[in-house]
Amino acid sequence: MGAHMGDSAQLPPTAAETTAEHPWPVGLLSQKVRDYVNRMSIVWVRGELVQVSRGKGALVFMTLRDTKLDASFSVSMRASAFARLDLEPQQGSEVVVQCKPTFWGRRGSLQLDAYDIQPVGIGDLLQRLEHLKRELFNEGLFNAERKRPLPFLPRTIGLICGRKSAAERDVIVNAEKRWPAVRFETREVAVQGVKAVGEVSAALRELEAREDVDVIIISRGGGSLEDLLPFSDESLVRLAAAARTPIVSAIGHEVDTPLLDLVADYRASTPTDAAKTVVPDMALERRQLEDGRRRAYAALTARIGREKDAIAAVRARPAFAEPHTMLESHAAVIDGAIASARTSVAIALDRARERVKALADQARAFSPLHTLERGYAVVQGADGTALTHPSEAPEGTHVSIRLAGGRVGATSLGEE
Repeated sequence: MGAHMGDSAQLPPTAAETTAEHPWPVGLLSQKVRDYVNRMSIVWVRGELVQVSRGKGALVFMTLRDTKLDASFSVSMRASAFARLDLEPQQGSEVVVQCKPTFWGRRGSLQLDAYDIQPVGIGDLLQRLEHLKRELFNEGLFNAERKRPLPFLPRTIGLICGRKSAAERDVIVNAEKRWPAVRFETREVAVQGVKAVGEVSAALRELEAREDVDVIIISRGGGSLEDLLPFSDESLVRLAAAARTPIVSAIGHEVDTPLLDLVADYRASTPTDAAKTVVPDMALERRQLEDGRRRAYAALTARIGREKDAIAAVRARPAFAEPHTMLESHAAVIDGAIASARTSVAIALDRARERVKALADQARAFSPLHTLERGYAVVQGADGTALTHPSEAPEGTHVSIRLAGGRVGATSLGEE
């Protein structure tokens, strides 16, 4: 730089006079910018504190963000002056800052040195986020019943994370410890800044379209509220809510709650927690499988033992120990029934015989032959008609006399 400054008489005096053949060296430009900034007076600036870092050093570092435009400044303030403020500024507070711009030539950066900070109210950013949060809540996008269950063992895990990030390492390493054969389809994207929403959304659409991806993890490490803003973007949040594949949100630390956490199917407190959630622990599953196998074997052995005892008890019954005794009892019943039937038939036959005999005797008593046997006779004419009066047989008429033992012929003598 010394050589440049030694030739300063030959350098263009103003920026408008520089050319490609006669440029300013970086050091000269840095000096002129610093001189210009140093001439600026103390200024009051309004904005939103999106980061407040109170370390053990002599300075407190903050980030002051414009509430309308995507612009921010780093702000430093002596810790002693910060401690004397009437109200301690919090992250998300909208404030006015009395400060002096300072240019750091070595880093080529502009910073604000703060002397006083006065709160204005809740930051516009947090107001917008709270309004969007209420709107999404009223639409039912946070409801538990719309959240899908995670698969027990996904075929492929989609992972959206920062490039070569610690979050990526935490997810993959811890998942492989639990299930060594786990497969990842990783998309490394910007996870903060103006490109983050577009790149994360594109990666989510790409992984959502794959048939083999059963769950998608969106992960990044901790950061300031400003760093995590992309994960509260309305378009990204609605895209995640409409996804068919279950979404696991692992953004920041446990205290950070971007809106993506609220619509995701599972909110992991850390990237490590996400890894433990999406894959089972092989060692634990193996122990549970062995325990289940032992319980099943013990239950089956006990059941077989009970069945053996039941069979032995059945076999010990008299009907099985001496089966002929059961037959003998039935045979005795059958023999008794046969004897009873025979007796009943014999009695019935005897009664029938007596009845037949009585009827025969009765029939014999009423029979004409029985009368003839007592010495009576029947006189019949030539035509076989029984004669009942002598007039029916005039003298000289041939008649037939029926006796018990047969017939005899006779000639009528007429009526006397």
